[in-house]
Amino acid sequence: MSLPHAILTALLEKPSSGLELTRRFDRSIGYFWSSTHQQIYRELGKLEQAGRIRELPSAQPARGQKKEYEVLPAGRKELAAWVALPEDPRPVRDPLLLRMRAAAVVGAPGLGAELGRHLGLHQRQLAEYQEIEERDFTPARTADEDRLRHLVLRGGIDLESFWIGWLTRAIDDLGEPDRSPDTAAETAGDPAAQTP
Repeated sequence: MSLPHAILTALLEKPSSGLELTRRFDRSIGYFWSSTHQQIYRELGKLEQAGRIRELPSAQPARGQKKEYEVLPAGRKELAAWVALPEDPRPVRDPLLLRMRAAAVVGAPGLGAELGRHLGLHQRQLAEYQEIEERDFTPARTADEDRLRHLVLRGGIDLESFWIGWLTRAIDDLGEPDRSPDTAAETAGDPAAQTP
């Protein structure tokens, strides 16, 4: 997914000003496609220049008035073509996983606390997703667009559940996460340091 397609999606759901769009991103699309407010504003300009969106005419033009945008047919066509394209899954690039791999060779001081911190973050995110699901996706909402949005949310719920389970196991498995491999090797070779 790319930012232009995320913006086209959001504007097709509801024409918005740049400010409204950034707020909506923070509450929805931003959960799975992050971007800064500056990136969103910059991309709005590019989409407008490319003829994919346009500024809605204002009833009372005034200096400093917010611009509201809507998607043009060319933008809808671009988004539909993009939706139909195949795309391979992207490799995972997670700094925590890389840190754990590095800890295997240089030691793990502080790793247990960091794993615990991540566990808390994922637990809070899961609770937030579950609140959204309870509030926005009642059994009565069965329109196709609702089912698709719910599937995206369920993906987030399942992903957070995975991370909570994995982090819990990692914390349990490490037991002594602050023990470095060097210390472990030295202790293993020192009969005085070994317990009977």
